[in-house]
Amino acid sequence: MLKFNLKYFTLALLLFITEVLIARYMHDALIRPYGGDVLVGILVYCFIKSFMNTPVKPTILAVLLFCYTIEILQYFHYVELLGLQNSKLARTVLGVGFSWIDMLCYTLGMLIVLSLESIKASEKEAPWNTL
Repeated sequence: MLKFNLKYFTLALLLFITEVLIARYMHDALIRPYGGDVLVGILVYCFIKSFMNTPVKPTILAVLLFCYTIEILQYFHYVELLGLQNSKLARTVLGVGFSWIDMLCYTLGMLIVLSLESIKASEKEAPWNTL
């Protein structure tokens, strides 16, 4: 079950850098609030797959439930409950406000992962790959 995968790790690293750049430099009304949320689930998925050889669908479901849980905790202002309300980093990473649109963004991210993993699996099974 534990197995390092350089491809997933590289993707996770690139997604992390992208997320940092979005958080640091994007101050628009589309990419920062929505693009970052779509990518964060994909980042978590790639990070897990970097170290664990787990089945695609259960991993997607676990990541989606994790993202939903964090979003629901935002509804209860857990950053304040943890005493981290004065930390800009904590507020950025953990989030501070519940949004149904964020839930939709996480779902979209996991649908992207499912689509890409399905394409990857079908290419492995393609008859031209056995030639």
